[in-house]
Amino acid sequence: MYGLCYIIIIIIIIIIIKETGVQLDKKHRYEHVPKSVETSQGVKVTTLWHQQVQTNRTIPNNITEIIRDNEKGTCMLIDVAISGDRNVVKKEAEKILKYKDLTLEIQHMWNVKTKVIPVIIGATGTISKSFTKCVSNIPGKHEVEELQKTAILGTARIIRKVLM
Repeated sequence: MYGLCYIIIIIIIIIIIKETGVQLDKKHRYEHVPKSVETSQGVKVTTLWHQQVQTNRTIPNNITEIIRDNEKGTCMLIDVAISGDRNVVKKEAEKILKYKDLTLEIQHMWNVKTKVIPVIIGATGTISKSFTKCVSNIPGKHEVEELQKTAILGTARIIRKVLM
């Protein structure tokens, strides 16, 4: 399911990039491939896509998507996962714990308020009660239904490949 997570994070990153004023290099947003580091005009928002943060100490889970808002002094760590429908809530808690050390280290190094935003969708589109709140913290207008539809279509594609 790694490919499915990749598609969903690309959708989220492109909406963030468009919202922050970065010019897309393609005519259509779905053709744009994000750079590893994107900065908005005036360096108000920096988007790090699948980047490792250089820290003073070794942190095991150190690669994720990071949105740093220099104006507000905030930083968001976004991690996407597609899980079994029964494990959505459990997976959200795992993601928050997984990046706890990185969150504390970024707060200390960059002097910003940092939080983890888990974007967890079940294979058949199941979401937790807190999903809408989590997604609303991410810059840009993210359609929950679009993210669910992407997960469902990706699951259907995988099933079709297995059955054929």
